[in-house]
Amino acid sequence: MNKELRIICAGAMLTASLATQGFAESVVRERKENQQDRIAQGVKNGSLTAKETAKLEHKEAKLNKEIRRDRAANGGTLTARERARVNRQQNRISSDIYKQKHDAQTQPK
Repeated sequence: MNKELRIICAGAMLTASLATQGFAESVVRERKENQQDRIAQGVKNGSLTAKETAKLEHKEAKLNKEIRRDRAANGGTLTARERARVNRQQNRISSDIYKQKHDAQTQPK
């Protein structure tokens, strides 16, 4: 009975760990898409210049390349430490998007 209980507990912990990891992966993906939408909206309404857009897109591309490299090294997932680092980088990019969209520069019409 005790051995069966341990096996059940181990299975439950593994399942919870995988579910949490899957959730964290989707958060990274959704956030990336949201930030791309914010950049596109800034281009559309003229609040981002071509140079600002290029810089933001370059930062996004660099982060995406880093994420792909990290996932390839870890069998398709990010470690908790890597997810934390990606989150910090996404925070910085999000802040940059906000600053660029709300500065005095606009796209010439």
